[in-house]
Amino acid sequence: MADKTLLLLLDDVRGKTLSELQGLDDPHARWAPPGLRNSCLWHAGHAYVVTEFLTQRSLGRAPQMPESWMKMFSWESNPAHVPADHWPSLEDVVAQLKQQYERLRGTIAALTDAELDAPEAGNPARTVRFAIMHGLHDEARHSGEIKLLRKMMRNTFVVAPDNRI
Repeated sequence: MADKTLLLLLDDVRGKTLSELQGLDDPHARWAPPGLRNSCLWHAGHAYVVTEFLTQRSLGRAPQMPESWMKMFSWESNPAHVPADHWPSLEDVVAQLKQQYERLRGTIAALTDAELDAPEAGNPARTVRFAIMHGLHDEARHSGEIKLLRKMMRNTFVVAPDNRI
């Protein structure tokens, strides 16, 4: 039987991530404030990578993501070293997040309690359930970073005060 709580968490977290990205254009999605290196675009791609990696690794499956994304968006990435013309568009990242949501929702819904409580393939000290929850928790934190960056854009007049950003 599907874990309703994990499905609710996926629905809520991914819904909030996508909501925070609405109305954002590419130039603003790539903006990072002075002294910081992570943009809204990076946080969105990172949410995809971490959720994908932790979920699939826990199940002993290979993560599904565009070729350069692990290097570009992982926890070891350095956005300052990514050439400007190598970044995907915000539209592409949002499309990947939506497709991933549908795929992961099906994956999670199909898992039994025994499968969720089994040791994670990549870290047997933790369960599959914990790995999925951990990935979604990390995404929730990065969704909050996107929200904060958008507030900073408004408050530092990077965009006009009447815009949604």
